[in-house]
Parts: sequence; C-alpha cells; structure tokens
Amino acid sequence: MVETQGERVTRPRVKPELLAPAGNMEKLKVAIRYGADAVYLGGKAFGLRNLAGNFTRLELDEAVAYAHAHGVKVYLTVNAFADNDDLPGLERYLSEVADIPFDAFIAADPGVVALIAERYPGRDIHLSTQANTTNWRAARFWQAQGVKRVNLAREMSLDAIRETAQRCDMELEVFIHGAMCISYSGRCLLSSAMTGRDANKGECTQPCRWNYSIVEETRPGEYFPIHEDESGTFIFNSKDLCLIEQLPALVECGVDSLKIEGRMKGIYYAASVIRIYREALDRYWEDPQGYQLKPEWLEELAKVSHRGYTTGFLLGKPRDVDHEYLSCYVRNFEFVALVEKEVEGGVQVVVRNRLQAGDVLEVIGQGAHFTRFTLSAMTDLDGVPLTVAHPNQHVILTGVQGAGEFDLIRREKTG
Repeated sequence: MVETQGERVTRPRVKPELLAPAGNMEKLKVAIRYGADAVYLGGKAFGLRNLAGNFTRLELDEAVAYAHAHGVKVYLTVNAFADNDDLPGLERYLSEVADIPFDAFIAADPGVVALIAERYPGRDIHLSTQANTTNWRAARFWQAQGVKRVNLAREMSLDAIRETAQRCDMELEVFIHGAMCISYSGRCLLSSAMTGRDANKGECTQPCRWNYSIVEETRPGEYFPIHEDESGTFIFNSKDLCLIEQLPALVECGVDSLKIEGRMKGIYYAASVIRIYREALDRYWEDPQGYQLKPEWLEELAKVSHRGYTTGFLLGKPRDVDHEYLSCYVRNFEFVALVEKEVEGGVQVVVRNRLQAGDVLEVIGQGAHFTRFTLSAMTDLDGVPLTVAHPNQHVILTGVQGAGEFDLIRREKTG
C-alpha cells in the first residue's frame, strides 16, 4: 500500500518486472523462455509496429493463453494516433479483442485512452512513451484519466524519474535497452513527409537511419557527404539505449517496470538481451550489497546487432558522442540456428543461416552462460551425413550436448 505524505508518497520496495517485446508468436515464446515477466505485443491494427508481423485475433487468444500458463503478463498495444476517419475502425477492433484477458492496453492518444476507459471500465490502461510524459504532474494528470501505469519519456533523467516516483502513487515504466527514435519520445513526422508512411500509425520507414549528403543550391547534382569529426556533427541517428550499468539505480528509484525495445528485432536479439537483464536484475534483487556488474554481460550485449550504446538522457543531457552518425549496425555475431529439441546423439535444430562442418559455434541458453564448440558433423533427419546446411533445413548436430528447446546457436563473423 502506498502511503501519502503531503505531496510525497512512500513506495514499498517492489522488484520491477522485466517487460519484453513480442513481435510474433515465436518471439513471444522466446521472450518467456529467456525470462520476461511480461510481454507487449500488437494486433494487426492500431499499434506502432505494423511491420513487425504481429498477431491475428486467433493468435492473440493463443498468445495470452500461452503467456498466462507460464505466469507471464500480456499488454496489447493500441498506441497509434487516430484520425477522425480511424475512430469507427478502432471501436470495432477494440470490441473484437475486448474479451481476451489482456493484462493491460497500451495507449497514447488521449481519445483512445478515453474510449477504452469509457467502453471497458475496469480494464487496465498503460500510457505509451509516445504520450511524452516528462514530469510528475503529467503523470498525475493521466492517473486522473484512469491510467494505471505511465511509460516515462526517454528524455527524463534519473533524478527526474526518482522525483516522479516520490510524487506519484501509480506504476511507472522506463525503457532500459534498445533503439531510440531521434524525434521527441518517438513522435516523428519525417517518415510521413518523405515516404507517405506515418510513423505515428505504425508504418515508420526509419529515415533517421539513412545516409545523407548536403547539396548546395547553386551546385545541383554535387553531393557533399556529412563527415563526423572529434566535435560530432548534425544529429540524425541515435545510438541504442543501454542501461545495464544503471539498473541498480533504477530499481532503487521505485520504478515498477523495466522495458526492452525491439518488436521488429529477431529472436536472437530478444533472447540475448532479455537473458542478460534477467540475470542482472535477479542478482541485484537477491543481494544488493554484494552485487557487481559482470564484464561478460557487457560483452554479451555487444554481440547483438546495435548502433553503439548510450545512456541517453538518464545521466543528464547527452553529449555529441552519444549519437551515432553512421547508419550501419555493429554486427559481430550472426544467429545461425534455433534448437528444437535434444535427440539421441545430439540436438535437432532449424537452420537460419548457412552452416557447414568446421564452423566454430556458440550455444546460448537461459542465464548468461554459453558453450563454444566446433561443428564436427551433422546429418539430416534421416541420418544422412551433411557438410553444408541451408536456411530452413531441419538438421541434427551430432555430439552437441546440454542444449534445449529455444536455445540459440550463433557464429562470430570473420573478414
């Protein structure tokens, strides 16, 4: 129970949930396998990741049933910004999914928040970061509108998050890892203006990640590249957020949910990131005084595709070095296979990237452990020896022990 002392509140110390993305059913199962306490996902409309695959009406039923059977909560995103013409379709969509026992709806548009509160009283509403909540009075305003939880804007510092937690008796959520939009808390008009695809309705083409040059108006056709120097340059492309080192401070702030971005990322990204934050959060919660950041956690996070890492605004306004001016990703490792099950003599996998005998591979599973091995032999499902396996083939890697369903196999890139 939260106690109010004037304008301050005393929060009980509660372990934050780890909230993970689920762009489709496979990603949902992987998120749960690797330690998510809750997942957020979208249907086929009115979310902000329309290109993520997402879930049909029947798949939403299956997803919620599967997650709840594993003790995991499910939040449905309806965080697109609606035009007048969208409202009839939105009402039909909400009526179609209203009987699914989601643990909360995630919304950003005040009209959508009001519609859910009016038509479906008693259903929890979480406010998306798209609503740009940057102070405690704004959080209190949304609470008065029936919102249970606010995802605070990424522009907020640690001190601002702490003060908001001290002044609000509602749930607070913060992003801790993943891509950051260069526009204000993700509100972006650039995609719509350049391509006709509205980022605020889930169709972002990520033009902030493209390469740009400058053209001087009296020299049409002459393109001057934008170079980075020691002072930095114009901001188009932010590094990815990574707050693994600040996790203890966020826990002690009183934050209720730690959110990972990435519904459009692959299962290798999801598994790799979730398992590291899961172990870090558990270890800190069990022994705050003895907790130490493991260097291997940072090494593992560096192995997933990213644009370089930054702490964003958490420790104050970022300097130029917190922005990435090259649009390319850092990809040191590649995901090559997903373990389906253990079989006699090895493991059965589905291949995602070309495999061949002699490859040096790593198996990663739950927790932060991984096992390195050299692929000495593999067969097809009939036992026929193979030297090469191609994407979507189901093969058996012989001699591999100790791997289980949803473990991942990766390979370091060379050259």
